[in-house]
Amino acid sequence: MNPEEIFQDKIDQEIKIEPKDWMPEKYRQTLIRQISQHAHSEIVGMLPEGNWITRAPSLRRKAILIAKVQDEAGHGLYLYSAAETLGISRDEMIEQLHSGKAKYSSIFNYPTITWADMGAIGWLVDGAAIMNQVPLCRNSYGPYARAMVRVCKEESFHQRQGFELLLHLSRGSEIQKRMCQDAINRWWWPSVMMFGPNDDASPHTAQSMKWKIKRFTNDELRQKFVDICAEQVKLLGMTLPDPDLKWNEEKQHYDFGKINWEEFWNVVSGNGPCNKQRLDARKKAWEEGAWVREAAAAYAEKRKSRQNIQAA
Repeated sequence: MNPEEIFQDKIDQEIKIEPKDWMPEKYRQTLIRQISQHAHSEIVGMLPEGNWITRAPSLRRKAILIAKVQDEAGHGLYLYSAAETLGISRDEMIEQLHSGKAKYSSIFNYPTITWADMGAIGWLVDGAAIMNQVPLCRNSYGPYARAMVRVCKEESFHQRQGFELLLHLSRGSEIQKRMCQDAINRWWWPSVMMFGPNDDASPHTAQSMKWKIKRFTNDELRQKFVDICAEQVKLLGMTLPDPDLKWNEEKQHYDFGKINWEEFWNVVSGNGPCNKQRLDARKKAWEEGAWVREAAAAYAEKRKSRQNIQAA
């Protein structure tokens, strides 16, 4: 068998591909694109929630939100490290983000207007992320699959924390209930869009499924997400903003309305409500943090020199 046949045979047998193994260049590039996009999403995703840390309504909520934002920073680091095993540097990935060449999840280009948004992001956004990410624990590339195990455990906790926050608001005053419903209304459709374009418009799905980078198609995951949320929202005493949402007995799934793909592609293209704000914040943090990176590099070099002197 030629190298490509051996490679595919390993994948078909559920044997993980490791960094030093032979792999098609397209496989490597597909993973770099997906993992770096995932890492960028975790880092940019800290911004909408970090905006509310100083305004959290209690010390308990503040501590929870700080912990969550710290988790997201850690996820970004795991994922950047996984991508680096494919031969791309972290500096190159960051440059791609800042230049607009690399994308991140469109969901993070929406503003967080009220405190209830922290709950909606946890329940809906992290819920959609988990739906996407749990299958990635079984993806064919070893470093990515192993990194996702911890990421998914922490994201699962974030999803439950978000639902608990909304549940608390849903049992509060009339103003809190309206705030809860308003947040769900604004975050529902962007969360449904998180799974990406429909399968017939997704250029990477077929190959990624063959290589077992993905285990389910965009539409399969989206349907699972809708089915789960349509039941969970009943516990909140709230509704999802979709008049076409109804149970289909024949399909044993929920039918749901049409997605506004024009909005999706507009946001992906950089024209969302907060695209410029998010990228400007990341560029500013990178520039202002240069001295920290330089100091860390200098310290590492000094420590290495001392160890060489001692060894001599």
